[in-house]
Amino acid sequence: MRVATGTGDAETLLAAVPAGQRVAIVDARFVGHLHALRLGLTDPRFPAAAVPGAVTAQPAARQALTRALARENSAAAGGAAVVTDNLAERIAVALDADGIPVHRPDLGTLVAAVPTDPQSRNEARQAVAAVDDEAVRLRSAVKARDGFFTTHFISPYSRYIARWCARRGLTPNQVTTASLITALIAAAAAATGTRGGFVAAGVLLILSFVLDCTDGQLARYSLQYSTLGAWLDATFDRVKEYAYYAGLALGAARGGDDVWALALGAMILQTCRHVVDFAFNEANHDATANTSPTAALSDRLDSVGWTVWVRRMIVLPIGERWALIAVLTAATTPRITFVVLLVGCAFAATYTTAGRVLRSVTRKAHRTDRAARALADLADSGPLAELAARAVPGAPRKTAVLSAAAGALLLVLAAWLFGPSWQLVLLAGLYALLSAEAVTHPLKGPLDWLVPPFFRAAEYGTVLVLAAKSGVNGVLPAAFGLVAAVAYHHYDTVYRIRGDAGAPPPWLVRAIGGHEGRTLLVTVLAATLTAAQFKVALTALAGYVALVVLVESIRFWVAAHKGGAPAVHDEGEPA
Repeated sequence: MRVATGTGDAETLLAAVPAGQRVAIVDARFVGHLHALRLGLTDPRFPAAAVPGAVTAQPAARQALTRALARENSAAAGGAAVVTDNLAERIAVALDADGIPVHRPDLGTLVAAVPTDPQSRNEARQAVAAVDDEAVRLRSAVKARDGFFTTHFISPYSRYIARWCARRGLTPNQVTTASLITALIAAAAAATGTRGGFVAAGVLLILSFVLDCTDGQLARYSLQYSTLGAWLDATFDRVKEYAYYAGLALGAARGGDDVWALALGAMILQTCRHVVDFAFNEANHDATANTSPTAALSDRLDSVGWTVWVRRMIVLPIGERWALIAVLTAATTPRITFVVLLVGCAFAATYTTAGRVLRSVTRKAHRTDRAARALADLADSGPLAELAARAVPGAPRKTAVLSAAAGALLLVLAAWLFGPSWQLVLLAGLYALLSAEAVTHPLKGPLDWLVPPFFRAAEYGTVLVLAAKSGVNGVLPAAFGLVAAVAYHHYDTVYRIRGDAGAPPPWLVRAIGGHEGRTLLVTVLAATLTAAQFKVALTALAGYVALVVLVESIRFWVAAHKGGAPAVHDEGEPA
């Protein structure tokens, strides 16, 4: 901390700070809560931020800050009239005018002021004393919008665990890793196939979820946001849940019950639900005239207290879903657990998708090129689709979702009716043509956000049906591994788009074939190989996809973290 005697001195002192460091200007007369300063000066997600009496700039905004100070110094030297003697406020206004958006956090009941006389200073100090900023800090550590189970059964005490972690110097990433390890131990306990193992698995899964809530609360409590942390938090959630499915399936197999098809079906359904969420949100992220009667009705329902919680519960967000899985694991069998989970998730998927379809057809939104690009990236079209798109005549723009739906339905039904056969291979080739036709035009139609979910359902569903029809032990676990590896790639694409990092590089999509290439390859393998050979081929394909995707994903996110990419933190819908 350095004390400046004027704007010229402040300019000199800031120039001495290395360009790669964050700097802040705080008015010496500032009166307020310490946490108000934390919110304004230490949040890493924004290039510049301000509260009354204080302004901060990250390295990306340092040049603009220097220019603003230079202008202030020149104005002071020239004797120019000053509207306000609050230098920090003038700098914040100048940064905004220079094209650097200045984040101004909502302080709520927290106090941040620059008193100009003894009376106002005394009033500000009394206001500070009247509010417990630690209590505010604890409340704000909890996500504003969350599920019923999380809000009422986890957050009331997990916030105190987050504070305990912060006071001992633990980071959100360390807590995230602890949550992953706990979930993996839970999966291993479920894999024992014993009643004691199932009970332990249920308890450990809940403990893992407590830690999963704690890492985000720790990030908000201590303002430790990071690009790498957001990726780890989102990725590990999927790894934990799907690893637990595999553990349950292994435990059931030890007891003589084969539920791998149910486990794979649960993973596919949950993944398709997520891509519906992601695609809809990206399609409407920055759409103009983005209103509809359905959305207005939803807002009115949200104004009635009890309907909010009912609507949040019936979509089975992560808290309700994991609690359901944990209780059923401890009290019943893996088969019952998966059946109930599939029924619940199917109902939730139908409810949410129907509501979004109604919103889409009743609103008059104009979607942007950015939204169309995001949907095209989520489609994951590979080299076969690129080649086919050159041969397919330009189809009407409104047929994109129809082509995707028809191709997906045709392919999965053919896999069910024909099984491994050359007829299915030919239909997989037709699917590649239809999927290419679906993305010939920018995806700006009212229902074009359904194109990526239809592609996911077609690819994953075909793998599931062919593995189930093989009739050989080990094919379904191999198929589970393949779908898990491909699903990781699709989730990784979403997280890159959310972080404004763009889609994975084109070479990666080509290297793993795109959705249509992988689907065609799986049908060819099923038609030409014996069931035992098909198992080996699926295992090898799963290993190849996992290796390529994981190496590139880890390389990208670590490089983004070290390169000073803007920190992100997802406060959206509970997954």
